Amino acid sequence: MIRKAVIPAAGFGTRFLPATKSSPKEMLPIVDTPVIQYVVEEAVASGITNIVMVIGRGKRAVEEHFDRNFELEGELERKGRSEELEAMRAISSMADIHFVWQKEMNGLGDAVYCARHHIGDEPFAVLLGDTILDSDTPVTGQLMKVYDRYQDSVVALEEVSWDRVSRYGVMDGHALEDGVMQVEDFVEKPDTKDAPSNLVIASRYVFRPEIFDCLSRTKRGKNNEIQLTDAMHMLLATRAMYGLQFEGQRFDAGNKLDYLKTNIAFALRHADLRGDVISHIKELAAEL
Repeated sequence: MIRKAVIPAAGFGTRFLPATKSSPKEMLPIVDTPVIQYVVEEAVASGITNIVMVIGRGKRAVEEHFDRNFELEGELERKGRSEELEAMRAISSMADIHFVWQKEMNGLGDAVYCARHHIGDEPFAVLLGDTILDSDTPVTGQLMKVYDRYQDSVVALEEVSWDRVSRYGVMDGHALEDGVMQVEDFVEKPDTKDAPSNLVIASRYVFRPEIFDCLSRTKRGKNNEIQLTDAMHMLLATRAMYGLQFEGQRFDAGNKLDYLKTNIAFALRHADLRGDVISHIKELAAEL
């Protein structure tokens, strides 16, 4: 049973400078909700309420977002804004959130390793803090079901166009059943001609605790960082690993263009914004 989740949120967010000079990229809003809140909500909807966030310098805003703000709550209560008040209180009570520090920016693998003492000797989920996966059944919950069936690590997979495979870690493996793959290897950002498939890692994982031992022995790789993919490759030498083509849609808020697309997509879901957004898009299209 998966009871805990790790959310790495320590990166500098250099693609969004100067906005992220003093504000974490995970706190960038999708319409009116920070990206990382969507990620926490996915974990909670999957049945996980024990969460450790790995943060770094300049990430205090993430801590404050999930803490109580009594002054704000008091102001909302005085003004009779009960709906907003309940929404603010819900943020701080949705999960038991702990914070650990990644003291040096040594890569995603190192960020996950920082959570080892909190996780202990049990399986756990990893949800990257800058990516929203939208689905009827939470994607982390989908991975947990596969883990329950096979009792080995599972990674979310997304099918992308072949011209995009060089941006991601790509799975090499074969199908076991509908949507479930037996992983044989991962290739990090291959050229299109060398890619074993167009199924790429999609920001969600469920790991056995043995991944921590692998991370402890993983040498620095690309960008002189501890790469999670390298540790996964090491784990494959002793344990099976599975991939799941999840049901849902991925919204990557880690780069400017996809961030803008995500905001438009979510704005169209707001009843009070949808009509005006559609009208504005049509006006822009006519001008172009």
